Amino acid sequence: MDNCVVRQAVKDLRSDTVIGYELMIQQDENSLYNSSSDSVAANAMVAFLSENSNRIFKEKRTFMTFTPALLFRNTPKIFDKDKIVIQIEDNIVIHSLATILISKYREAGYHFAINDFQFTPKYFSMLEYVDYIKIDISGELSEMRMRSISNVIDMAHGFQKEFIATGVNTKETYEYAKQLDADYVEGNYVSGATATKTSKIEFMEGNLYQLIVEITKEEPDVEMLEEIITRDASLTYALLKMANSAYFAVHNETTSVRQALVRVGISQLKQWVYLLSFESKKGGSDSTSEEMLKTSFLRANFAAELAKKLKKLPITASEAYLMGMFSTLEYMIDAPMEEILYEIPIVKEVKDALIYQEGICGRLYQLILHYERAEWAETKEAAEELGIHTNQLAQIYMECVEEVNDIWDNVVGLREESNKEGSTKENLPEETNLEASL
Repeated sequence: MDNCVVRQAVKDLRSDTVIGYELMIQQDENSLYNSSSDSVAANAMVAFLSENSNRIFKEKRTFMTFTPALLFRNTPKIFDKDKIVIQIEDNIVIHSLATILISKYREAGYHFAINDFQFTPKYFSMLEYVDYIKIDISGELSEMRMRSISNVIDMAHGFQKEFIATGVNTKETYEYAKQLDADYVEGNYVSGATATKTSKIEFMEGNLYQLIVEITKEEPDVEMLEEIITRDASLTYALLKMANSAYFAVHNETTSVRQALVRVGISQLKQWVYLLSFESKKGGSDSTSEEMLKTSFLRANFAAELAKKLKKLPITASEAYLMGMFSTLEYMIDAPMEEILYEIPIVKEVKDALIYQEGICGRLYQLILHYERAEWAETKEAAEELGIHTNQLAQIYMECVEEVNDIWDNVVGLREESNKEGSTKENLPEETNLEASL
């Protein structure tokens, strides 16, 4: 399959949590949805979804647009009906067999969303089957268009349907969605809006719990410690900052987690972990900061895998991993990116990429952002410039999603186990001699 596929978060405006993801598929002249043969498109799509179903539909609800051919082929039945929302568009609504087709899935327990709802009899005939109504609110909106959108929302709520505002790509449209009383929002701005800058670093409790478990073993596994720390942007940043502090009389800069672990040593690392656990007990991270940590972890994996495909990249795959991991730090620390990166020794190419998006590394970072935002034309241009085949992007991305989901399930499970059993942290010392160095 040559088309690009990415997930885009759908956020609940009231609880400020991500309730699911839309599977965004490239839509241009080469799109699966615009193929000259819907049957050809369906064949390609079924093959891709069958191969990647465990990667895509593993955690929260997934919204996905299906063509008539995909529905007739019973493609949605590949997936758990509670994990997928079937999105329908005009090509389904106007189909002569639309009502029969949709009612069959509805009776089987599937959920539906209707894209870009219109005030026409055909769309109203679909209302009894759908759970969500979606309308794109991006771009300049005329007064008439704004009234129409407001009327659709009032109608949706009147029929006990939930409204999703899509195309929320700017702060202005995000605020407009709130004024409209939308239930959910989706768009490029949403991932940033799920993050609130804080005065202290937020750690994922599950990662910290795993770190505590490993560090308290009689012989801690350094490779396992490295694995746990490198999947959490905040832990990675804090460790590198500590390892390069005056406390350790640094002469040569420590630029990797492995080097930092060796420099700090197990004894001092235990004290550092105890301090972090005490600080975490005071605050704790919420679901939105967890979502941002997950985004950083996915970007890190994606960047590292793409770096392996580039022959002339001036940074290693592990440095590309740090670039992706640190790309969200300005949302976790109340400071500009330039100031944050000044405090840790990472290579100039990574700093320039994250601060200015300059150089070949900056272009790689742009590629990741374009792909994440489903900006397909820009993605294709950046990929061609870097010499990456676009037909590789979707598979690499999905493999990274699967890895992140697997690890996250483990992390969240451990966190819940920790909360049930009573935190190990309660008996940990409240102060250590490292406090001044953090």
